[in-house]
Amino acid sequence: MGHGHSHGHGDHHHHHAHGPEDGTALPAALDTSVPDEELNPEQRSRRTLLRGAGLLGAGLAAASVVAPTAAAPAYATTNSRRRGGFLWLTGDHHIHTQYSSDGKYRVVDQVRQGAKHGMDWLVITDHGSATHAKIGVDKVNPDIRAARAAYEDTLVFQGLEWNIPGAEHATVFVHPGNNEVSVLKQFETDYDGSVKNASDSTPANEALAVAGLAFLSDQVKRRKVKDALMLANHPARRGVDSPHEIRAWRDASPASHQIAVGFEGAPGHQAAGLPAPLGPGRARGIYDNNPSANSFPGYPLESYRTWGGFDWMTATVGGLWDSLIAEGKPWWITANSDSHQVYADTAVRGPGGSFETNGRYEDPAYGGKIDITQGDYWPGQYSRTHVGSDGFSYAAVMDGIRAGRIWVDHGQLIDALDVRVSGAGRWSTLGGALHVKRGTKVTLTVDVTLADGPNWAGFLPKLAKVDVIQGDVTGPVADRDTFTAPSAKVVKTYEVNQPTGTLRLTYDLGRVDRPLYVRLRGSDGNRSAVGSLGAAVDPAGPAIDVVGDADPWRDLWFYTNPVWVLPS
Repeated sequence: MGHGHSHGHGDHHHHHAHGPEDGTALPAALDTSVPDEELNPEQRSRRTLLRGAGLLGAGLAAASVVAPTAAAPAYATTNSRRRGGFLWLTGDHHIHTQYSSDGKYRVVDQVRQGAKHGMDWLVITDHGSATHAKIGVDKVNPDIRAARAAYEDTLVFQGLEWNIPGAEHATVFVHPGNNEVSVLKQFETDYDGSVKNASDSTPANEALAVAGLAFLSDQVKRRKVKDALMLANHPARRGVDSPHEIRAWRDASPASHQIAVGFEGAPGHQAAGLPAPLGPGRARGIYDNNPSANSFPGYPLESYRTWGGFDWMTATVGGLWDSLIAEGKPWWITANSDSHQVYADTAVRGPGGSFETNGRYEDPAYGGKIDITQGDYWPGQYSRTHVGSDGFSYAAVMDGIRAGRIWVDHGQLIDALDVRVSGAGRWSTLGGALHVKRGTKVTLTVDVTLADGPNWAGFLPKLAKVDVIQGDVTGPVADRDTFTAPSAKVVKTYEVNQPTGTLRLTYDLGRVDRPLYVRLRGSDGNRSAVGSLGAAVDPAGPAIDVVGDADPWRDLWFYTNPVWVLPS
């Protein structure tokens, strides 16, 4: 089967030297040597949250933020350079500002709100366009640098929202450094679908997208930037990300330093489904489309809607995402705000100025009323992406994303998660692969720290169930437009009756005789339906969201990335 690929083992990427911009010190909230009274209000609320989650013991070293050491077996495989686990840093890779034609806020507004909502890292992703390529990439950079200086405990990446030639949008971002502007500017000028008039689903445009990823790979190889990543955004929204295109992006760069590593498991714009008259009355994620001439014809109509707030590609057990991970290759999910215009905010675009001329709108002004026609939340207010990192730095976050040490949640459903697959004295975590001898007994252990305080809607979310999803690794597909994985199914559901604290779930995989993977999903149990591939595959999965009546706080879910077990 040739499983020579890497699954985020600690030794597969070159170790970046931490430059002066690499934020190597721990954030004050996580550094227990900084007393509570020295923290500002945002840092103090972050610390309270961590402490409530049992992730920050009084008087313990800062390393106590990572997974509890008690859970660590005596012998750890290469995917943990730190025996006790990782520093789980929470962030958002899809955020717009006044440098987007449909945006409004300053960079510092988004960073301030992100910090307040518990974000450790953020990516500023203004839309690729002729104006942005010409003016915006340069102009936003001083604002990003100023925000980095003002919010030292938040890592702020510069990126952009790429109009993928022949497809949808994607986040592209680079490690901070002297060439962050020049590399992004050249990438956008030469490879953006909008700039190059290359949006239609044609073979030439699809090839241009792959060439763009090769360009980024080359910039890293030539050390122009320390690192670059691409994550596809709202992949099923318009049906234009065909399965073969997603596979082509994934395979465009060497597995040792992949550029395209995943897609949004859940889109932003989650407030858009709040029913009128108190909300926009649209669809969650603004997923209210139908097929067009550029859509992949194989996708069913229900793929154009969200399911429990998640994209159909991720939400369908045995669907497109499962078909990708059943190949035994890395492909990860994230969740983000896609924040442009925030629901119930009072700001409006400042008067005067010209976006075309200046590449930005004027700073926001007070609008005099609450705007309930907008569909977005602030970064961290609803959607969160948690990344297991080897430290507090730009490089560590990028390495953690590439390694697939990621879980996502909505509405602060849970506080923390530690997932381990172990056998024969070795273990592996999210995004990793456990290599064991055929017939080895393998166990999945999940420690869930339940929510300890109210979310941003003002209530305490309650986890009701956790599903274990398992599938066989069947190797590369013959037809690259495959979007099903027939072996994937829910193999176990745990009912959760515990109100707070940490819950340990154990699932016995038995004596493993074939390559497989497991992934997890959990919910508050408020809304569920039989999955589209039938009750034998998914008896109680997310329900399709109703356009015009989808309050995002009424059903909350978490999802993890997979862990593989590869016997030989």
